[in-house]
Amino acid sequence: MDYVTRFAPSPTGRLHLGHAYSAYLAYGAAKAAGGRFLLRIEDIDQTRCRAEYEAGIFEDLAWLGLDWERPVRRQSDHFDDYFQALERLKSAGLLYRCFRTRREILDQMASAPHGPVRSYRSSPLPAFEEASRLEAGEAFAWRLSLDRAREVLGAAFYDLSFLDVDLDGAKARVVQADPCPHGDVVLARKDVGVAYHLAVVVDDALQGVTEVVRGEDLKEAAHIQRLLQALLGLPTPRYRHHPLIVGPDGARLAKRVGSQSLLDLRTSGLGPEAVLTRLNLSFPT
Repeated sequence: MDYVTRFAPSPTGRLHLGHAYSAYLAYGAAKAAGGRFLLRIEDIDQTRCRAEYEAGIFEDLAWLGLDWERPVRRQSDHFDDYFQALERLKSAGLLYRCFRTRREILDQMASAPHGPVRSYRSSPLPAFEEASRLEAGEAFAWRLSLDRAREVLGAAFYDLSFLDVDLDGAKARVVQADPCPHGDVVLARKDVGVAYHLAVVVDDALQGVTEVVRGEDLKEAAHIQRLLQALLGLPTPRYRHHPLIVGPDGARLAKRVGSQSLLDLRTSGLGPEAVLTRLNLSFPT
């Protein structure tokens, strides 16, 4: 079986050391296994993604010394793939329209009768009310019904699992997937045609990704993604989640807070070797 990893950044800003760490680990895993390394541009959120940031991704990764297969899959070129998956879920009665705003949902979760809850659960509106709100042009999101997913999968719902691999790839443990803490997740909304969870499982399946290497901030995402894979009949890759790179203040690096970028490091005169040293890595061979 082919061994395929991927690095899948969003072009919403310049890459930083955390991205370099994740890309090096994925690239190194592929090299060690004699496999393939893919680059994917996750740009489904067209309101935040920019062409100049996408160009910066290619520039930064090439500067780091990484190479990847061509052509690069760009999510914005494949919305039809995601819409087909959405239609399959809709046809199975697994999705429902949710008209509540984010503020309304947060207020409802905070005022739950038995204390605040961390996830949102609901059910479809009565047909007459839904029709009225659609006619009025109200915005809505498509949510995945956990109750319906449980009905569709039956006993298999409680047997969902995935392999969680150690950082060095030497050992793997079976993790029982528990999508329930996530609640009824949004899979599509008006401003973003499809949500991250659905797009990523479709992409990984279509690209034959066998090993997902990503930050531990996405470790819990594997649980809901495993459920989607089961509902859509898609293969489940192995998951390897690495620690996050933090700044001098101990906070995780992030584009949205202006963390020092690889471009900044390059402009200051640092080379790729210095980046590897900072990350306590050696270049994969």
